[in-house]
Amino acid sequence: MPVPQPESPARQLRCCGASGCRSAGGDALLAALRTACDADATEGLTIKPVGCLRLCGRGPLVACDGPEGTRLYGAVPPERAADLLAAAREQGAEAGGARAALESHRLDLEHPFFRLQRPVVLETCGQVDPESIDDALAHGAYGQLRRVLAELTPKQVRDEVRRSGLRGRGGAGYPTGLKWDTVALQPPGPRTVVCNADEGDPGAFMDRSVLESDPHRLIEGMAIAAYAVGADRGYVYVRAEYPLAIERLRLALQQARRKGVLGRGIFGSDFSLTIEVRVGAGAYVCGEETALLLSIQGQRGMPRPRPPYPAQSGLWGAPTLINNVETFSAVPAILREGGDWYAAMGTEGSRGTKVFALSGAVRHTGLVEVPMGMPLRTVVEEMGGGVPDGSAVKAVQTGGPSGGCIPEERLDTPVDYESLLQLGSMMGSGGMVVMGETTSMPVVARHFMRFSVNESCGKCVPCRAGTVQLAELLDRFVEHRAEAADLERLEELCGMVRATSLCGLGQAAPNPVLSTLRWFRHEYEAALREPSHCEPPDTCTVGPDGETRGYAP
Repeated sequence: MPVPQPESPARQLRCCGASGCRSAGGDALLAALRTACDADATEGLTIKPVGCLRLCGRGPLVACDGPEGTRLYGAVPPERAADLLAAAREQGAEAGGARAALESHRLDLEHPFFRLQRPVVLETCGQVDPESIDDALAHGAYGQLRRVLAELTPKQVRDEVRRSGLRGRGGAGYPTGLKWDTVALQPPGPRTVVCNADEGDPGAFMDRSVLESDPHRLIEGMAIAAYAVGADRGYVYVRAEYPLAIERLRLALQQARRKGVLGRGIFGSDFSLTIEVRVGAGAYVCGEETALLLSIQGQRGMPRPRPPYPAQSGLWGAPTLINNVETFSAVPAILREGGDWYAAMGTEGSRGTKVFALSGAVRHTGLVEVPMGMPLRTVVEEMGGGVPDGSAVKAVQTGGPSGGCIPEERLDTPVDYESLLQLGSMMGSGGMVVMGETTSMPVVARHFMRFSVNESCGKCVPCRAGTVQLAELLDRFVEHRAEAADLERLEELCGMVRATSLCGLGQAAPNPVLSTLRWFRHEYEAALREPSHCEPPDTCTVGPDGETRGYAP
């Protein structure tokens, strides 16, 4: 059953209003289109701001809908507003001149970047006006919440989610249905639902795009989850670096309360729910669930030992369900189509679809939602178009600072939780950064280690001190000052930090180092035996054998 579609205007221009396109001049283009439309007194043509249209690297994006189908244009300057209006208003030969003027901006909707996507979480992104609850309702928003409250018990909802095989999309991949059951089966008392929207991985912008494009989708998913576990209060924890997402989410919550979708007695039932936004200061460690909960409570965000887990004792000691934006946003479609429908996509251990933010040395950057199990090569080379200069892909980094670098010869690996772990990486929240042949892997490892140093909360010694020492060792390799013993020290220290750190940040901080050592060890070894690129030059000296050597200044 497809998502309900309202009766669309005969012709409309859908202008992307997400952060990527806005940064490329989307606001100016939208204003120019509205001005030109008013001046031309165009009838039967709608100018509609929408969310993410996926191909972020070609923004600002405009989709032109008409009786002849949809055409997509990218990198359109405001000066082309009149051409866009003419192309949308006229048909066939009458629009030939305008379309010819826009031909260099036209994007191929049959390109694998679009054709191979399987929208579930993103099915309404780019379709609805993110600032209009009426438009969201016309596209089916809150329909499943209404049905669930009228027809299903909380246990039936949880059973459907469990049947779907949905796993947490925040990185760990914990079975969602099992987590919901754990919260629901705690002793009687208050319960809370929390959405982790503290998306902090470099190169990741999936959750931000959903919040900016269809915030009502998230709210409905959270409301269904709250009903399923017996919660009457919810929080969305968003980092302050997402001002547009925060603005639209707060507006959506306000609209939902006015429509009676949130509050007391929702849709005439005995179910009540309030949801609030909490803005975090941008600490990466607050993506860890126990640190996030402390931050919501107004305390410093620092992880605590587990057990007890948040499902047993979370916010203010109450059982708390925590999922991320993508996980909650998949729930309405799962309830609409059924758990078996969702489970039919993907692989045996990784069901459904996953949204990735594709970036780095790749032709087509943006959001892709694909079935689990699709080979990395398909995503990077077919959908992403490969490296812009035509050279080979050297590696793909997945999972952010907690993930690893996967070499080109392993790109036929299916994208699922277990396969990526076997390669020394992880799914993470969904960042996917492509690297070209000129990328230095020790430099990449140092970049992510410095990130972990800066973001460590400092609570445990292995992370607080260990990441600093790892970064200093990596400096020696990058600057060709390393000794043979440093390679052994690097590996030993990675193992210690991984095994003894308190939380996931410290435990996963060595992953970029270990994965680059595993697949690109020769680059570290070259720093030992070929120290020919010392920077600055005065940190180099010539040894007795005539070879250039590095030393610590």
